[in-house]
Amino acid sequence: MDAAQILLVVMWVGVTLYALLAGADFGGGIWDLVAGRSRAGMPQRRLIEHSIGPVWEANHVWLIFVIVVLWTGYPPVFAAVMSTLYIPLTLAALGIIARGAAFVFRKASTELWQQRLFGAAFATSSVLTPFFLGTVAGGIASGRVPPGLATGDLVTSWLNPTSLLGGVLAVGVCAYLAAVYLCDDAGRAGLPGLAEGFRRRALFAGLGVGAVVLGGIAVVRWDAPRLFDGLAHRALPLVVAAAVLGLLSLALLWRRSYLSVRITAALAVTAVLWGWPLAQYPVMLPPGLTVEVAAADPAVLGATLVVLAVGALLVVPSMTWLLLLQRRTPYDPGAHG
Repeated sequence: MDAAQILLVVMWVGVTLYALLAGADFGGGIWDLVAGRSRAGMPQRRLIEHSIGPVWEANHVWLIFVIVVLWTGYPPVFAAVMSTLYIPLTLAALGIIARGAAFVFRKASTELWQQRLFGAAFATSSVLTPFFLGTVAGGIASGRVPPGLATGDLVTSWLNPTSLLGGVLAVGVCAYLAAVYLCDDAGRAGLPGLAEGFRRRALFAGLGVGAVVLGGIAVVRWDAPRLFDGLAHRALPLVVAAAVLGLLSLALLWRRSYLSVRITAALAVTAVLWGWPLAQYPVMLPPGLTVEVAAADPAVLGATLVVLAVGALLVVPSMTWLLLLQRRTPYDPGAHG
């Protein structure tokens, strides 16, 4: 592998971490939205706050990481994506900002109407943000982002069948991951009632995501034939792995094996995420902008990899320790009263 390929793999590791960690945080906001009225939904909302509170802001490190690597390592791709898809990207950025501000203000508010207002903003932006990020992925994957500054259509590049499929799938995956993680969190906290409730939600979300994927096969085959061909051939092992892991996750949920399903669900999503670049490799922007053509000068790529290696020595242990501390901190419902 040359430097351009190595950097691409490193960048996609960042995409995967953002999807698995920040995606679950978005999903927590989705379940916050449907938790019910203030009193009835309070136990669920308190568990969600406890689960995402210590790390929710830190997870956006991976999004920043991906953007910086794309900008530095593959400038033509960065320029095309940011200029053609600036509408959904701006809406996603506003959603991230609104979500974070609402999460903090709801926690600090004392009036019920304020808590409801900020809670609604937090939950709504938790749905819209992954949806718009999913439409961006769909626009790129379906070949609607040509090289150059804003050379693609500013509307149909992200409002098209594959993008809408990507948006719905992103929201569903976020909800599914969050419900799976919350099952485990509630079980470890000795709250079987909450664990059972999130188990039902995880089963519902998992079946829903499966239905969307099955229906999306026809959409991708019709709207993005190059992507479909890649998924049906080169990336087929990962597609099969995702399907098997998805079914295994549902079986583990049914058996209430919450820790195991936390692992298999994450692996299933990872298989889906890596299936996309494998399906269209070496093309970064269909139909013809390849990794070799889009990559920056070899000296820039080498320097970037060195900097990333040094940064990883600082960031990865810190993030790992933060997640371990969160997992070891027991949830006390009384402390959130």
